[in-house]
Amino acid sequence: MNIHELMQHLRQKNIAVEVDNGELVIKAAPGVIDAALLAVLKSNKKELTAILVPSAPRIVPEMLNLVKLKQYEIDAIVAKVPDGAAGVQDIYPLGPLQEGILFHHLLDNETDTYLLRTALRFDTRTHVDRFLSALQHVVDRHDILRSSVHWEGLERAVQVVHRQAPIKVREIAFDTAVDTHAQLMDMTDHLRLDLSRAPLLVPFIAADQDSPAWYMVLVCHHIVCDHMTLEMLTSEVLLVLQGRLAELPRALPYRNFIAHVASTPLSEHERYFHAQLGDFNEPSAPFDIVDVQGNGTEVQEAHLVLTSERTGQIRQVARRQAVSTATLFHLAWAQVLGRCCGRDDVVFGTLLLGRMHGSGGANRALGMFINTLPIRLRVGNLSVSEALGSTFAQLTGLLDHEQAPLALAQRCSGV
Repeated sequence: MNIHELMQHLRQKNIAVEVDNGELVIKAAPGVIDAALLAVLKSNKKELTAILVPSAPRIVPEMLNLVKLKQYEIDAIVAKVPDGAAGVQDIYPLGPLQEGILFHHLLDNETDTYLLRTALRFDTRTHVDRFLSALQHVVDRHDILRSSVHWEGLERAVQVVHRQAPIKVREIAFDTAVDTHAQLMDMTDHLRLDLSRAPLLVPFIAADQDSPAWYMVLVCHHIVCDHMTLEMLTSEVLLVLQGRLAELPRALPYRNFIAHVASTPLSEHERYFHAQLGDFNEPSAPFDIVDVQGNGTEVQEAHLVLTSERTGQIRQVARRQAVSTATLFHLAWAQVLGRCCGRDDVVFGTLLLGRMHGSGGANRALGMFINTLPIRLRVGNLSVSEALGSTFAQLTGLLDHEQAPLALAQRCSGV
């Protein structure tokens, strides 16, 4: 039994287990670890050191190494978790963009901009149930999918990893048989999930009244899930459905990412953004439109698909200039924005993957990693080659600060 299989075995026995700094941490009451499991642990000594941590009837501040909470704050959080302290696996802070998403969640108490929806169709109810079982298996594997968010009465919001997070399926019976799928999509278009309840992954299902088919809209909150996470979650569900459990990748704890973010002093981010934005004192507002508050529901989009010929040309230019295609698109957008603002020095937001300089395995971990940060580009009095070089340098420099809080970057500007 390898380490991955061992961790899965322990979790199936409802024993909390995680990897922390090269150590296998097992939280279990005395007597729960039997002789057979102890033998397996000893056989894996070369790979990981196992630490048995007895379950405590009460979580105290000394048990939390990524967040400082007072005892009364911990008690208030634990009181909201099913099974109390026994149901809590970990508590740690939110990541940078998670904090921003929570801010907007609280700002708008009617809808929720940050809900991701995936529409699925199944031939039979049996297939629905098999999918849900596989999905629960994946949720059981990953701490971020078993996490809830708590902020009331706290100086800083935290996320709580539940030891168990049963998926709550919501079955809908529509009064009319007209287009079940469309009705389900419409019904899930204006939802709000309770962020204090895990998992923040809710399947809505409905039967097609004209056939044996069933429809599902899987709603996931962006605070625990980015687009790469959705792709990896889907891949794991497929492996489970195909019975290929041995091929499941090792589940990496999200706390490793949070620890990595916390390891960089905020002062380093502040110095960078002060240097970039300190003298920038006017927002890059196209056509002087600054009143843009809203939840995004009124945004209209226009799409232009590039031909394969034009795509090839873009890649050739990028190769000749030794830059990425992203550099070309950032510079092109800066040119558009500059003309709409009547300026040759513009600042706009760019989306970062958040996994470039993360802790080991960040490219394979589930969770919310992406971040949005401002980038400043000067587009006047420069040749194309010079502008591309400058843009590439700006993007490269920004990567070193890909997990800086957006609010910090904004405070460093003169706006």
